[in-house]
Amino acid sequence: MNIVCLDLEGVLVPEIWIAFAEASGIPELKRTTRDEPDYDKLMKYRLDILDRHGLGLKEIQETIAKIDPMPGAKEFLDELRSITQAVILSDTFSQFAKPLMKKLGWPAIFCNELVVADDGKITDYHLRCEKTKLTTVRALQSCGFETIASGDSFNDLAMIQASKAGFLFRAPDSIKADYPDIPACDTYDELLSLIKSAL
Repeated sequence: MNIVCLDLEGVLVPEIWIAFAEASGIPELKRTTRDEPDYDKLMKYRLDILDRHGLGLKEIQETIAKIDPMPGAKEFLDELRSITQAVILSDTFSQFAKPLMKKLGWPAIFCNELVVADDGKITDYHLRCEKTKLTTVRALQSCGFETIASGDSFNDLAMIQASKAGFLFRAPDSIKADYPDIPACDTYDELLSLIKSAL
C-alpha cells in the first residue's frame, strides 16, 4: 500500500515567509529551509526579527490570506489523490496552514504548532516530533505503507532518501547539484508521471 508524502511550501504553495518578508518590507525574513538546514536556528532567527519589529500572528495571517496555491497545484493534488493516498508533511504551523488547506480542497496535513500570547505575539513553537518529516515517513512505513516523497528543500531530503522513491520538485540548483542521485523535475505533469512510475 502506497502513500505519497509531499512538502507544502515551494511545492504546492509559495513560501509563506518570503511572501511575508515582501509584505512587511523585511528582507531578512526571506531566509528559508532552502538556505538554512538547521530548522531550530532558522525559527529562532525569525522569531527574533518579529519581536524586534513588533509583528505577530495577525500580520502574518493577513499575508497568508492573500496567498493562492501555485498554478496547477490543486489539480495535481486532486488527480494524485484519485489514484493513491497522499499526505502533506510540512514544517509550517497549523495557524498558517488552515486557509491554504481550504484552497487546496482540504488535503491531510501534518505540521507544527505556534505558541501565541494573548496579544498575538509568537513566543515559541512546538514541533510534532523530532525530525518531523523523517519520523513521520518511518511511522507510516511501520504501519505497512510504502512511501513516495517529494520536496524542494534541505528539510525534505531525509524523507525523500528514506522512501522507496523520492523526487526533488523545483529545488534550487545547489541542492540538485549536491544530490544528483535524486530525480528532479519542475512541472506537476512530470512529478505525477514520476510518482505513477513508482506506484
